[in-house]
Amino acid sequence: MTDITRIAIIGLGEVGTILATDLKQQDPPPDIVAFDKQTGSGIIRERAQRAGIRLADSLSEALAGSQIIFSAVTAAESLNVATAAAPHITAQHTFLDLNSVSPNTKRAAMAAIEQAGGHYIDVAVMAPYPPARLKTPLLLGGTHAHTVSEWLNQCGFNSKVHSNGVGEASAIKMCRSVMIKGLEALTAECLSAARQYGVENEVLASLHASFPSLGWDDKLPHYLISRIAEHGKRRAEEMREVVKTLEDAGVAGAMSSGIVRVQQEVVDELAAKGVRYSDLEPFNWVSMVDLLHRR
Repeated sequence: MTDITRIAIIGLGEVGTILATDLKQQDPPPDIVAFDKQTGSGIIRERAQRAGIRLADSLSEALAGSQIIFSAVTAAESLNVATAAAPHITAQHTFLDLNSVSPNTKRAAMAAIEQAGGHYIDVAVMAPYPPARLKTPLLLGGTHAHTVSEWLNQCGFNSKVHSNGVGEASAIKMCRSVMIKGLEALTAECLSAARQYGVENEVLASLHASFPSLGWDDKLPHYLISRIAEHGKRRAEEMREVVKTLEDAGVAGAMSSGIVRVQQEVVDELAAKGVRYSDLEPFNWVSMVDLLHRR
C-alpha cells in the first residue's frame, strides 16, 4: 500500500474529525474527502474547514477515486453505511470499519463490501480517541489486515493485527465494553443515589479504601460520568450491539441491557432539560446530578 493518493472518511464526528485533522498533517498531506449525512450542517462544514479537507455532497462522490475508506459513524449507522457504499465499491477500495458493533454486524458489512470486490478490515478501537488520537490502540482483523496495519503504522497509527478473520477483534472490544460502559453506568447510578441521601463523600471514601489505586477520591467519578453525559447516545447504541454480541454467544446480557438504559436515560434527561454537554463544562458530576434532580 504505497500508492495511496486519496482517503475517504465517512462520518465527521469525534473520531472522523481527529482522523481528518491528523492525517492531513502528514508530509506530504494526502488528499482527504469526507462525507457525513449532515454534510449540509454548519458544524460539519466548520469541522471540515478546520481540518483542511474537502466535503463531498454524496457518499458516491466521497468514494470515487479513494483507495482507503474510514467508516467512523454511530453503531446504529454502521451496517447502513457499508450497504450504501457497496454499489460504489471496486477492487481499489479498502474499507476500514472502525465502528463499535457486534461481530455478526461486522461480518454482514464485510459481505456487502467484499461481494462488491473491495477489501474489508475489522478495526476495533480499544480506547477513547482523545487524548492519544492516532496513537489510540487498534486491533485489526481481515484477509488484508497485515498490509493495512503496516500502512497505518507508517502513518502514525498504533495498530496490530489480531487475526485474518473478521469478528474476533470486535468481539474483544464488545466484551470489554461490558466492563467499561458498565462501570460508567454503575458509577452514575451509585453516586446519583448517594447524592440524594447526602452520603456521597462517605461512599467515595469507602470505594477509595477498597480500590485506592483507581482514583475514587479524585478525578475518576467525574471522568466516568462525563463519558455518559457527553457520549451517552453513542454509547447506548454501542451497548445495544454488545447485547447482540452476548446473545449471539448464548449469553443473556441482562446487565448489558441495563447499561443501555442507564446510558440512554442520562442523555435523555439532559435533553429534556435543554442541557448540552458544553453547558456542563468544566464537568463536575455533583453539578450534573443536582441539575437532573432539581424539582
